[in-house]
Amino acid sequence: MRKHAVKRAAVLGLAMVLTAATLTGCRFGFASDPDDPNEEKKEVPIDTSVDTFEYDTQLAGAEITLLNSKAEIQVALEKMAEVFEKKSGVHVEVMPVTEGDSPYTKVVSMYNSGTPPTMAILDTTDVIALAEEKAADLSSEAWISEAEGYLTEVNGNVYSFPLCIEGRGIIYNKSVIEKTLGSNFDPKSVATLDDFKGLLEKLRKAGMENPVSMAKEDWSLGAHHLQYIYETFDGTSEGAQEAIEKIKDKTLNLESYGRVQQFLDMFDVLKEYNVAKSDPLGADYDEMAIDLADGKTAFWFNGNWAWPNLSEAGAGNEDDYGFLPYFMNNNPDDFANSRIQASPSKQVILDGQMASEKEQRAAKEFMNWIVFSEIGQQMLVKTCNLIPPFTNNPYEPADPLSRDIYERVQSDEAFNASAIVPNDHWSVLGAAMQKYLANRSDRTELIQSIDSYWEEQK
Repeated sequence: MRKHAVKRAAVLGLAMVLTAATLTGCRFGFASDPDDPNEEKKEVPIDTSVDTFEYDTQLAGAEITLLNSKAEIQVALEKMAEVFEKKSGVHVEVMPVTEGDSPYTKVVSMYNSGTPPTMAILDTTDVIALAEEKAADLSSEAWISEAEGYLTEVNGNVYSFPLCIEGRGIIYNKSVIEKTLGSNFDPKSVATLDDFKGLLEKLRKAGMENPVSMAKEDWSLGAHHLQYIYETFDGTSEGAQEAIEKIKDKTLNLESYGRVQQFLDMFDVLKEYNVAKSDPLGADYDEMAIDLADGKTAFWFNGNWAWPNLSEAGAGNEDDYGFLPYFMNNNPDDFANSRIQASPSKQVILDGQMASEKEQRAAKEFMNWIVFSEIGQQMLVKTCNLIPPFTNNPYEPADPLSRDIYERVQSDEAFNASAIVPNDHWSVLGAAMQKYLANRSDRTELIQSIDSYWEEQK
């Protein structure tokens, strides 16, 4: 862990400029500017000496586009495109989703204007919404067998390429915990909600009054927090969908559904120890990263996409960060208390409406290059810093958050569940969660808001 007062001031200044851009990494990007020309960045070298990938020479000269909704890898994707063009002769233009646009709205507007991207990086919800009408069927592609367990099927067909795995939970700073308590910290010693509360109380008594950072943004509250009530139904995407359907048809009563009360029990603990609990809706996203890196707090609910924020705040790849689960109860055998949620959050669709046959072939070659070429495999992990969903990729991410998720996936300590919800779920119910976070509503009112939302979706 490194502390730099000058760095802290610089990041806080950047945060003020970019307040409107403090959106989630798995949805729209990071608050930190990935394209700062003054920032000195260390590039991980890529070994290009071995390249056994067989390029289709007939595709040379093709030009295709990729709409990128994952802002923090814009520069990395451009570098990948440059290398791919040198090798294949295919030009890939990487187009960022501009600030203020949602990926879904952007891609739909491009279709409406008659200029859709050849490929688009989207969230799973958006993929499902667009798949059968707009996307090409990818079910017969060779990479399908390398991504088992991370494919999204729509009526039995695969319309999207899983770009990466992302996971979320309670980020911890191990060295800060140990320094505060004066003893070693074993993350596996925290196995239940009571264990977590006990640890928080020990930290409070040791001088860290409020060890937790909680983001106020509606996307964090309405998606990353609240969707645990669906995703922990049984720990699968199918189970999450079953829970949603049962909530909609009233066969699952939210008042009596155990996961709702368990979720709120955990959320209340985070509220109690929130470093910004006196003004929870005034919390600053970028400052949370600084607080965790500098040791003002020990925990931050977030995902591995938060690493650029922590890195900007002074954290290094050699530092000991990792994830605790989102503890739902006091049963150590409950998967929710021992596993981290991790799923293929970002996926790529291929235009099946307007792209020419050659453009589609070129796009498929780019996907295959990412999966099967020695260079593409390296660049996905080392250049983009993504967790690969493909079993044949031998590379491991370097940053501690992604590495922790990667290791949990490899050791079967993660559950793959993605709740497929309407595009306004995070904003509408995020607002309801903000009221609850600020103690402007109680459990009954929050549950009524969730119930009313799903009533309107019928």
